[in-house]
Amino acid sequence: MRNLSNKKINIYFITIVITLGGLLFGYDTGVINGTQFYFSKYFELTGFWKGFVVSSALIAAFFGALISGVLSKKIGRKNSLIIAAVLFSISAWGSGLPNMLPESISLMVFFRILGGVAIGIASMNAPMYIAEIAPAEKRGNLVTFYQLAIVIGFFVVFLATYSIGNRLSEAENIQFGWRQMFWTELIPSLLFFIGLFFVPKSPRWLMTKGREEEALNILTRIHGEKTANKEIIEIRNSIQSENAKDKISLFVKPLLAIVVIGTVLSALQQFTGINAVLYYGADIFEQALGFGKDDILKQQVLLATVNLVFTFIAMFTVDKLGRKPLLTIGGFGMLIGFLIMGYTLYTSDYSNSNAAGLPALSATEGVVSLVGILIFIASFAMSMGPVVWVILSEIFPNRVRSIAMSIAVAAQWLANYFVSFTFPLIVESDANKLQMHGGTWNNSLPYFIFSAFIVIIIVFVWKFIPETKGKTLEEMETLFEK
Repeated sequence: MRNLSNKKINIYFITIVITLGGLLFGYDTGVINGTQFYFSKYFELTGFWKGFVVSSALIAAFFGALISGVLSKKIGRKNSLIIAAVLFSISAWGSGLPNMLPESISLMVFFRILGGVAIGIASMNAPMYIAEIAPAEKRGNLVTFYQLAIVIGFFVVFLATYSIGNRLSEAENIQFGWRQMFWTELIPSLLFFIGLFFVPKSPRWLMTKGREEEALNILTRIHGEKTANKEIIEIRNSIQSENAKDKISLFVKPLLAIVVIGTVLSALQQFTGINAVLYYGADIFEQALGFGKDDILKQQVLLATVNLVFTFIAMFTVDKLGRKPLLTIGGFGMLIGFLIMGYTLYTSDYSNSNAAGLPALSATEGVVSLVGILIFIASFAMSMGPVVWVILSEIFPNRVRSIAMSIAVAAQWLANYFVSFTFPLIVESDANKLQMHGGTWNNSLPYFIFSAFIVIIIVFVWKFIPETKGKTLEEMETLFEK
C-alpha cells in the first residue's frame, strides 16, 4: 500500500494554480485582439482572412474540447491540464517567430491552432477540476475564480500590448511589435506548467478509477476528516448507483435533458456577442465609433477594467444571491447595453471622418455608444461570463461529467468560431456601403442580432435553469431528475 502524505492542502492555492488555465484563455483572447490590428496590416489580410486567422484557434478549441472528455476520463484532469500548458507555451513562442514572412500566414495559423487545442482542453478541465475539489458552500465562489482569471488575463495582456504598442511607432508594431505581444504569453504558460506539479489529482476522478484511499486522503487534506468522510460516502454511493445500471448513456432521461440544457446554455454564452467585442474591439473603436488610433488601446484598457471589476461582483454574490438571479439581471443589462449602441449607430448620420478617412460618429454619439458597450461588458461580467462556467461544472453526474462537459464546452467553441468568423464579414460589408454611399444599417446590424439572442437567453434561463447554489454535486443529480 502506497504511503500518502498527510500535509494540509490549501483549497485557494489549488484554485489559483488551476485557474491559470483560465488566465491563459483570457490572455490568448486579449493578445489576438491587441495583435490582429497590426499583423492584419503586416500580412495584408482581407476581412475573410482576418476572420479566418482569428477564428482558427476557436475551431481548434472546439476539437480540443471534444477530445478533452476522453482525455480527462483516461488520464485525469491534472494530466490533461499539463498537456494544455505545454501546447500554450509552444503556441506563444511560435506565433511570433522572427522569420515569419508576410507570405507565411499558414505558419501562424498552425501555431494558433495549437493554442486553440490548449484552450479547449483547459476550458473543459479547469472549472470541472475546481468544482470537484470545492466544498458545496464555496463551489460557486471558487469556480468563478476561473472566470476572474480569464478576465485578469484579458486585463493584463491589454496592459502588456499597450506598453509594447505605445513605445513603438505604428510601422514598428506592424513589423515586429505584434511578435513581442505574442511572446509575453510565455510567462503565464510556463508558470501554469510548473504549478500543476504541486496540485493533487481530482478525488472524484480517482474514485471512478477505484483509487478510494488516494481520493479520501486528498479530500481529508483539503476539507478535514469529517467533511471528507461524508463526501467519500456520497461519491461512492453515486458511482455504485450508476454502475448498477446496465449501461451509462447520454441519450436516456434524465441525462439527455441535462446535457441539452448545459450545451444550449454554453453556446448561448457566445451568441451574446461577447467575443466579437473582445476580439475585434480595436476595429469597433476605429471603424464604428470613430476613435483615433491613439485612443484605441486606451479604450481597450477601459473595457478590460470594467470587465474585471464586475467579475468581482459575481464572485461575491453567486453563492448568496444565486445563479439564476445573476443570469436574469445580467441578461437585461446586456440587452440594454447593445440596444443603446445599436440605436445610436443606426440613427447617426456619420457626418464626420476619423484619422483613417472612415465615416465617424460625432463626439457625443461616440461616447453614448461607448457607454452602451461598457454596460454590455459589465452585465456580461457579472452573469453569463462566470455563472455559465459554474453551472456547467456542477450539473453533470459523476460518471458522465467529463464527456458531457466536453460536449457542452465544444458547443461553446463552435458558437464562438461562428460568431468570430462572421462578425468581420458583416461589419466590413456594411462599412464599405457606409463609406461609399450610405449603409442601410450604419454598422448597427450585428448588435441588433446579438440583442435578439440575449432575449432568447433571458427566456431560456427563466424556463429551464433551476437554482443550484448550496447543493453538493451528488445532490445535483436528484435536482435535475425532477
